[in-house]
Amino acid sequence: MPGIDECLMEAMTLPGARGASLVDWNSGLALGTAGESPVGDHETTAAETAELARAAAEFDSFTASADDPDGAQEAEGQPPVEDLIVTTRAGYHVLRFVRTSFDSSVFLHLWLDRDTGNLALARIRLGDLAERLVLG
Repeated sequence: MPGIDECLMEAMTLPGARGASLVDWNSGLALGTAGESPVGDHETTAAETAELARAAAEFDSFTASADDPDGAQEAEGQPPVEDLIVTTRAGYHVLRFVRTSFDSSVFLHLWLDRDTGNLALARIRLGDLAERLVLG
């Protein structure tokens, strides 16, 4: 089971990976980073992606389902959203929420090159990394 650094290094082996980070979406702080940042500063990227993650995790439109419109059945320690994908002209940003034993307020952010990245593979592998990640 990998820790933060090992997890991020493994994420960087994905085709087209430009940068990766583990971010706390409550504080907007990067808990670990690897590779490049889209804006040249990992802390700025962490704060900006945290805003997006926080909105998705808190707005009912994203967290409610037809079976549970109030989101009342959300499992303990389970993030309300599985992942987010943002597509830009030059790349993909995949934010994968990580299930934890505490408040589940962290996510993995992977920045992929659009020409060389494999979005489907990245989503599958980030899911696997999020399941195996050991925090604490």
